[in-house]
Amino acid sequence: MSDLPTPPPEARAHSDKLLALIRGEIAAAGGWIPFARYMELALYAPGLGYYTAGARKLGREGDFITAPEMTPIYGQTLARQAAQVLESGLDQILEIGAGSGALAASLLAELERVERLPRAYYILEVSPDLRERERDLLAQKVPHLLERVVWLNRLPTLYQGLIVANEVLDAMPVHLVRGGAAGPEEGGVAWRGGAFAWDWQPAGAQLRTAAEALQLPPGYQTEIQLQACAFVRTLADSMARGVILLIDYGFPAHEYYLAERSQGTLMCHYRHRAHADPFFLPGLQDITSHVDFSAVARAGRQAGLELLGYTGQAQFLINCGITDILLRTPPEDAAAYLPQAAAVQPLLSPAEMGELFKVIALGKDYAAPLIGFASGDRRAAL
Repeated sequence: MSDLPTPPPEARAHSDKLLALIRGEIAAAGGWIPFARYMELALYAPGLGYYTAGARKLGREGDFITAPEMTPIYGQTLARQAAQVLESGLDQILEIGAGSGALAASLLAELERVERLPRAYYILEVSPDLRERERDLLAQKVPHLLERVVWLNRLPTLYQGLIVANEVLDAMPVHLVRGGAAGPEEGGVAWRGGAFAWDWQPAGAQLRTAAEALQLPPGYQTEIQLQACAFVRTLADSMARGVILLIDYGFPAHEYYLAERSQGTLMCHYRHRAHADPFFLPGLQDITSHVDFSAVARAGRQAGLELLGYTGQAQFLINCGITDILLRTPPEDAAAYLPQAAAVQPLLSPAEMGELFKVIALGKDYAAPLIGFASGDRRAAL
């Protein structure tokens, strides 16, 4: 794509290796693989996928910036919700996909400030490169708390505590479906004319059932998040007692499948540019989709979890006291206050992350109302 930055030769060579791997899998499968499998390889193929190779993903030098990198106030505010959960007799936090480690660092620092430190802070991270970056940042920001941090390769069993996942569900492989003349069709990937190409086939039984429930009109294309929902069920199975906080961009079903979204929500991020071509430089760009929070809530309920809250990110942060935290810096000290206020603004603005991002809470054997949903809880919309 001519309007996107050209990668250096070594990055191009890396992408070509992953392209060859995916092309080989397509050939071995008879010329077609589901898009979900393509996305899985593009993001997570060992040593080659976007999240498993060594290139910087997060921050200004990467491809996108998440809320914890924008300002530590985000993590400090989230810590207020974490502190409430920890006060109920739970003493552990598990963060799924900690990215740069920025959220862990600000959460731990704030929990120390309010004397609510967890006994252990677990990080489940699939990327060896990100795990190393997380360790380095925590050693820099909160070296005296590093002994509380434990990296995991798999979910614990009978876990009791808080689970946090910020921008995790959107990066899970999705199945593409569209309404067809003979029923739902699944989008897959073939190799034609020296390049990856879209190819549609009749949807299999599980996907067909999920697609038929949406009553897609002919030609309407969208995503179904079977893996994200399976992940929620896996979290439920691993938890004995506690709260799960999932923070991501997306919609409830009645907004997700509006007529104006007839091409779905699939999006790619490369060097802070957003575009819609998942076949561009596999391994060098992120591939995401928005989250269907109705499906997430349904998966949680089916797995024995209770829906504890659902609201927009801005409302959640305001409920947790983000304005109070911002005012720790006196507004009269303009040189210090104004940059912090500017960093908080996109977290709260309805035109930026404040409304597009949502927070959903699921729990098991946890009765107390969560402060993050004290006002503006939209559970009824799911």
